[in-house]
Amino acid sequence: MPAREQNQNPMKTIPSFFEAYVERYTNNVLMWEKKDGPYQGLTYGEMRNMVHRFAGGLLSLGLNAGDRVALLSEGRNYWVMSELGILYCKAICVPLSVKLDEVSEVRFRIAHSGCRMVIASSRQRQKVLSILKDLKEIEKVILLDPAADMDEKEIFVEDVLKLGDAYLEKNRDTFEKTWQSVQENDLVNISYTSGTTADPKGIMLTHRNYTANVEQAQTLMHIPENFRTLLILPWDHAFAHTAGIYCFMSKGASMASLKLGNTAMETLKNIPLNIKEIQPNLLMSVPVLAKNFRNNIEKAIRDKGKVLNGLFGFALKVAYIYNQEGHNKGKGWRILLKPLYSLFDKIMFKKIRAGFGGKLDFFIGGGALLDIELQRFFYAIGMPMFQGYGLTESAPIISSNAPHRHKLGSSGFLVDNLELKICDDNGNALPVGEKGEIVVRGENVMAGYWKNEKATAETLKNGWLHTGDLGYMDKDGFLYVLGRFKSLLISSDGEKFSPEGIEESLVNHTQYIEQLMLHNNQNPYTIALLYPKKDALRRWVKHKELDINSDEGREAMIKAINYDINHYRKGGKNEGEFPERWLPSTFAILPEGFTAENQLLNSTMKMIRGRVTGRYKHLIDMLYTPEGKNIFNEHNKNVLKDLFSGSQKP
Repeated sequence: MPAREQNQNPMKTIPSFFEAYVERYTNNVLMWEKKDGPYQGLTYGEMRNMVHRFAGGLLSLGLNAGDRVALLSEGRNYWVMSELGILYCKAICVPLSVKLDEVSEVRFRIAHSGCRMVIASSRQRQKVLSILKDLKEIEKVILLDPAADMDEKEIFVEDVLKLGDAYLEKNRDTFEKTWQSVQENDLVNISYTSGTTADPKGIMLTHRNYTANVEQAQTLMHIPENFRTLLILPWDHAFAHTAGIYCFMSKGASMASLKLGNTAMETLKNIPLNIKEIQPNLLMSVPVLAKNFRNNIEKAIRDKGKVLNGLFGFALKVAYIYNQEGHNKGKGWRILLKPLYSLFDKIMFKKIRAGFGGKLDFFIGGGALLDIELQRFFYAIGMPMFQGYGLTESAPIISSNAPHRHKLGSSGFLVDNLELKICDDNGNALPVGEKGEIVVRGENVMAGYWKNEKATAETLKNGWLHTGDLGYMDKDGFLYVLGRFKSLLISSDGEKFSPEGIEESLVNHTQYIEQLMLHNNQNPYTIALLYPKKDALRRWVKHKELDINSDEGREAMIKAINYDINHYRKGGKNEGEFPERWLPSTFAILPEGFTAENQLLNSTMKMIRGRVTGRYKHLIDMLYTPEGKNIFNEHNKNVLKDLFSGSQKP
């Protein structure tokens, strides 16, 4: 689209989008923040004033159109101010996850995106300082909190705001022309996937990607302007970013940040306290949070005694039978259960909801898939957790269940103005009900991957985004997401990671691992299926002067394999090469390697992950049990016994 046509709709860029809603909701509270006392509100008009001042400060520091600025901070008022301020300068925000503990991960993202500036909170400051000497192109580090011993490149945010005041006093016209010249195809973010440390992909999202996705999200459900939410999830995540910040902004609604504690545990303890204070109408969650909420509810009930606990269990059973999958609630003879369910709701479930502020209408679940049992539980107690689906590459919302239309177990119905098809391995569209890769096309689909034409070409084909997720559409228009279509790992909180780099490194740079496949499909931890280097293990046992056919000898071999993996953990020689959460917490030793003969390798000698997963499903399931979590399990000992019994040759 030619540049002169791009801004015909003034709502297609984030600055124009924000300005329009500030005009409409000037005196509404946009942000709630808690520091020392109760939550304090910041209005739309007050936020706009801060954004203008901050953008002016950035311009006075020399930020130019197209420059990249990294944002590494926990959620707070300044987070929104920072991103919007960057965008008003026609620059690009690179939001970084505060979960990036390895300095190498932070360094790669800042260097790869070519950031000139970094904005950081006090908790994240040290990560930035530790890499400043390696990143000469970083000109300024803007601190969102005061610091006593500032580096020469550091500047406090309040000083940037003062620079902005001076800039705007003399250059208001230039400032206005700058943000008004932003085009819908300009980039808002480069958002990095949780790829291998050597090659995480930077997802390029444009102004129109975001504004289009907000418009699409509005076709799923209605958010009144009096709604509040507490944004518990990391704000750099696409889910919280779009579904929280921009969608709420477009409705004149408000969002609150979580009060940070002195430790991670203290911050977690603040969640229920902050929920009671804010009294949210809607919460965004992921499976890990949902499970924690349920555990806390059930513990509170158990603590009240066996009688109440038993009654609660019976009430849940009644609710499950009555509710079914939501869309068929109370159908047929089940309508007879409504009076009993209503009674339990009044005497029991209503009190549970009071612990969530008493105004919570529903949750929206994103990230990984929510177990249907979890969905049934929250539906029963009157706080439905409606599953949605999306990915950062689609800015991110593709579908969701909603109060007026839902099927528990599904990922909901599609947003408007989005095409979706289910494709086979060859990219051919499949009919309703058949399983294949989920492929979508719409204005919310990313521009591509930053400096990665190969990955862009593999993922975007003729405007269609190939998600890598397996799923199908049912006859009623509900999408069911079944897991990964290809090889990405996905953890229980929705984070995704490419396993190939870790697998390659473990095979090529360890002593005792011949072949290995990592697995994590929305599980609590990552596991590995591996085939060992028999010669190396035999030499190790001989060195230890142990009998290779003894129990001690087999335990020594298991320890040796685990020693290889531990090189990549904290304190090991390869520490920090990969995030620890993606390293295997346990493993199963296989009786044979992956070969073309057993059909676990293809013609190009690449592992066929789906076949490995299918053949060894029983082992994968075992590794997620207490027995399997112990690397010295009977399976591993028995396989080693068979591998080495009766022969001293590999």
